[in-house]
Amino acid sequence: MRPLFHPSVEDITVEAILYALSDPVRVAIYADIVGQDCTHNCSNFSNLTGKTIPKSTLSQHFKALREAGLIRGERRGVEMHNISRCSEIDQRFPGLIGAIVKAYTTQLETKPRRPRKSKTAQ
Repeated sequence: MRPLFHPSVEDITVEAILYALSDPVRVAIYADIVGQDCTHNCSNFSNLTGKTIPKSTLSQHFKALREAGLIRGERRGVEMHNISRCSEIDQRFPGLIGAIVKAYTTQLETKPRRPRKSKTAQ
């Protein structure tokens, strides 16, 4: 099996972090990982958005997060476990991850919920 790519802390860029977190599913995954100090199996996030996310799509999201330097992935048998590299990134870019996660959480709390239109009402 091919080894996983994890950039060194010196190679992590703000642009790569912002790009990886520009996708709504990836930022939701990352905010959840940062909020807990344990490893997460990829399949834990298969229902994150209320819809089932295919395993192949989840793999691509985790690859983007890993290659941006946001998470560290470790194979355990057939499972992939992921943990945040927040403390490493915070040494390079103090406060960046905390600010992004806080802004995301605030956005979730203040986002107005639109009522769904029923098909019969159209």
